[in-house]
Amino acid sequence: MFTLEAFLPSMSTQRTEALDVERIREDFPILGRDVGGDIETPGAGPEDDTPLVYLDNGATSQTPERVIDAISTYYREYNSNVHRGVHHLSMEASFAYEAAHDRLADFIGASGAEEIVFIRNTTEAMNLIAYSWGLKELGPGDEVVLTEMEHHASLVTWQQIAKKTGADVRYIAIDEDGRLDMDHARELIGPDTEMVSVVHVSNVLGTINPIAELADLAHEHDSYVFADGAQAVPNRPVDVGELDVDFYAFSGHKMCGPTGIGVLYGREDLLEAIDPFLFGGDMIRKVDFEDATWNELPWKFEAGTPPIAEGIALAEATDYIDEIGMEAIQRHETDLVEYAMARLEEFDDIKIYGPPRGEDRSGVVSFNLEGVHAHDLASIMNDDAVAIRAGDHCTQPLHEKLGTAASARASFYLYNTKEEVDTLVEAIDSARQLFA
Repeated sequence: MFTLEAFLPSMSTQRTEALDVERIREDFPILGRDVGGDIETPGAGPEDDTPLVYLDNGATSQTPERVIDAISTYYREYNSNVHRGVHHLSMEASFAYEAAHDRLADFIGASGAEEIVFIRNTTEAMNLIAYSWGLKELGPGDEVVLTEMEHHASLVTWQQIAKKTGADVRYIAIDEDGRLDMDHARELIGPDTEMVSVVHVSNVLGTINPIAELADLAHEHDSYVFADGAQAVPNRPVDVGELDVDFYAFSGHKMCGPTGIGVLYGREDLLEAIDPFLFGGDMIRKVDFEDATWNELPWKFEAGTPPIAEGIALAEATDYIDEIGMEAIQRHETDLVEYAMARLEEFDDIKIYGPPRGEDRSGVVSFNLEGVHAHDLASIMNDDAVAIRAGDHCTQPLHEKLGTAASARASFYLYNTKEEVDTLVEAIDSARQLFA
């Protein structure tokens, strides 16, 4: 059984003690494997003894044993559909699934489970609000304000909704260090603004955006705020009440949880007023041959068989990272990104994107090695069992703004170490010598 004491000496020292990373790593089976072998047969075995260095957490984090066990226990012991039966297994599954909503509401400071909708991922959450609210409420002359650092989940979704409704999409500029130009934000957000959709933490730049300040600007003009928290919730405390957002979304697979599960937070009054996005079983109250009425929140938005095992496992993942301590995880990531940037800055041929070292930023470092395409760099680093990301990271317009088609990205989490950062730098040097 996981206990906080296994990681930190006591609750009272959590704010000052460093994470026991070596102990934490024991909870993640995949971190103990070597990389190699036949990629067409996953887990077939290594060709050599090269231990995995996993630095692609911005795409997907790894999963601790207890979360894997939560999924296995559901399927082994009480696999059944929810809200559909009066037999014991169905009631047991329903209780656990509903409790998961309560747990996630508590985790992000929502008022209750009514404000927590389980969906597949952050992208689906964005589409749910864009189609359920945007198609009905937006029209010619209305504006949706985004930022130049938006993930395609936000940018493409609102772009397409604007085409369907005649609304305009406008973008808050970023400065040369990858921070939002808040003067420009104050110019853009005005009486015609209906929605401000902004990423909380950039998945490329590591920039942490001032969501509460943007929410104040939006609410001054009676517009709504949707924050994409996919890169924020896994590694820093988030309270939707303090941020004063109307909608907030994040994905389970970036926070030690399973794939196929995400969370949409919405203010209860707004979710009550919005029509469902999907229709079918369990989201209805009454149906006849002419019409239908909708179920209570949040089930109104969870049509069909929902992600039961995934929701239960996400609650377990939430317990796991909460017991370690979100402040401790944030501090650990900050230490790692500071160390990584300091190491990378030792070389004149590496360009780092985003706010400079020493400023508040997330555990993401995107960079390019002069003369080496990011994809080539990632491929060479894979030979040293270092897993990073390469490409546009679903931010093509941002990369165009940065003047590059792609970047390499190392992203850190609670189980990464400074020794792994050193291995990253050594692998970059291998690529440098190969292309010299």
